Amino acid sequence: MGDLLGRPRERVSYLAYPNLFGTKSLEKKKNNYFQAYIEAENKRLENDPSQFSAKEIIIRIEYKHCPNLTIIDTPGLILAAPGRKNRVLQSQACAVEALVRAKIQHKETIILCLEDCSDWSNATTRRLVMQVDPDLARTVLVSTKLDTKIPQFARASDVEVFLHPPTCVLDGSLLGDSPFFTSVPSGRVGSCHEAVFRSNEEFKKAISLRELDDVTSLEDKLGRSLTREEKNRMGVSNLRLFLEELLQNRYIESVPSIIPLLEKENRVASRKLRKVTQEISDLNEAKLKEKARLFHDSFLTKLSLLLKGMVVAPPDKFGETLINERVNGGTFTGSENFQLPNKMMPNAGMRLYGGAQYHRAMAEFRLVVGSIKCPPITREEIVNACGVEDIHDGTNYSRTACVIAVAKARDTFEPFLHQFSFRLLYILKRLSPISVFLLEKDAEHFSSHDVLVKRVQAAFDKFAESTEQSCRERCMEDLESTTRYVTWSLHNKNRAGLRHFLDSFVAPEQYAHTAHSSGPHEQSSGLNDNKQDRPKGDLRSIHPSDSNPSSVASETRLIDLLDSTLWNRRLAPSSERLVYALVHQIFHGIKEHFLVTTELKFNCFLLMPIVDKLAALLREDLESAFEDDLDGIFNVTQLRHSLGQTKRELEVELKRIKRLKEKFGEINKKLNSLQVR
Repeated sequence: MGDLLGRPRERVSYLAYPNLFGTKSLEKKKNNYFQAYIEAENKRLENDPSQFSAKEIIIRIEYKHCPNLTIIDTPGLILAAPGRKNRVLQSQACAVEALVRAKIQHKETIILCLEDCSDWSNATTRRLVMQVDPDLARTVLVSTKLDTKIPQFARASDVEVFLHPPTCVLDGSLLGDSPFFTSVPSGRVGSCHEAVFRSNEEFKKAISLRELDDVTSLEDKLGRSLTREEKNRMGVSNLRLFLEELLQNRYIESVPSIIPLLEKENRVASRKLRKVTQEISDLNEAKLKEKARLFHDSFLTKLSLLLKGMVVAPPDKFGETLINERVNGGTFTGSENFQLPNKMMPNAGMRLYGGAQYHRAMAEFRLVVGSIKCPPITREEIVNACGVEDIHDGTNYSRTACVIAVAKARDTFEPFLHQFSFRLLYILKRLSPISVFLLEKDAEHFSSHDVLVKRVQAAFDKFAESTEQSCRERCMEDLESTTRYVTWSLHNKNRAGLRHFLDSFVAPEQYAHTAHSSGPHEQSSGLNDNKQDRPKGDLRSIHPSDSNPSSVASETRLIDLLDSTLWNRRLAPSSERLVYALVHQIFHGIKEHFLVTTELKFNCFLLMPIVDKLAALLREDLESAFEDDLDGIFNVTQLRHSLGQTKRELEVELKRIKRLKEKFGEINKKLNSLQVR
């Protein structure tokens, strides 16, 4: 590309290769070294089973007064045969295609697509290129080995179709409007006995002669002379001229826009240099303390804004959907591993952070726990809960229901409390890095004071953890008290429903049996059946003067109820239903109380301390650190060294930008002068 701005007066070549640390090292080499190096690499790969290497060989050639240009020679595509025995070759083909796609995907890249075919319907290389450049708008299409294709055409019309492919086969949006056609003489250049050409000049002459032969052969096949436009598409020389003109136009278009970019880079680097110089001059105790207090106040401001709600932080970087939140912060699952579907939760698919994410977690907890039903109760659990009292051996089914209900409630709700606490702590801890990002975005964050930032973040995390633990312990106390002692005014929320059930739990047929006879209860013998020692007349001996039939029936039902509950250990259906009703009522009361108190306590004793107490605690931690180890907070010695290093790098960067501005200014002038000519 020296021809763009005149012949180069100096050329220096380097070979770059990755070292063990991943960076590229440069070695100054003579030009004949490159050919030997590449041939040695090719020979090595021929003996390698994979026969393909993604390792790059980078050759850097420097010309004086020449614009930058990067030329990438990608490996040839591999068309592997199908079948399991060709799996190695198939994997190599995929690796080559992935490498080529990665190299040509950049929008500013000009693609030189080489096709070796005599029929444009066979898109061997274009198939891959059009995956990245569908319209071929930045692709120069070249048909290679023209000298071998001309003899294949039997008719002039075939040659016409080949030189001018129809739009149905090749779209007109192709860069350069139509393909180029080239032939290259076979044989190597060098002094070895295998070389055909002894010098590059001899090879260039062979190329020119080959181009003339191709034009003559085509004219013979067509029976006419090639037009000027057709001749301009023939040969490597015309392809080179087209590419030089294309690149020159690109430079002419790009250079004017590069100069303003360099001006912007110069302003940014100058501003950074002034800032670093100011920071070096501010490395004294008073100003360092002032900076720390300023960062403390700014950090708390951003934290408060995140809780109140804001849209400055990008959701795609810091937001979390409900699925992500469950993965990172844990899910709400009980003993039966029940998990609420995402579609039932509002805003489940939205990427939230801060107060919005906190509120969504609260809503999910309320919805999950509120939908919990009382776990199933077995007859064995009821019988095992019917122990022996300290003064009698009768059955107290109200105590039985309380024992079962509080046990079920404790086992059900305690895991949810720990899961809820962990989830909210995770959400609050996420506020810290988002706040630091917002400070960086507003240029309020001091990037050189990483120790201070980490100390403030650690203090915030420690405060959040201790506050969460204290709040969780308060909620555990509430749960323990609610599941330790049953207060009917608290636990029995639905008295009307329970009263309706108790009025109807004795079956109508049982009423009829008790009105006409003593019923089957006399024949049943429980573990503590005292009826066998009582005469039947005892029923009427209580109130011998009362002869009202309804009163007698009520007393009979009462005795029958006591007989089936208090005096009999055989679990009757009515007793079982009674226990079920009481357990469900108590469990429901505990659930409602647990939901209300847990949500209230986490708002009051986890969220509000961050608003009310965090500022004082962080300030106290900061002031105590000032007294103990100011140098440890800012690491002044290391900071002074790093700032000095940054200052030197910025000074070098400014000099480099200045040289580039001068260079591109000169290039712009020369390109404009060439354009005028």
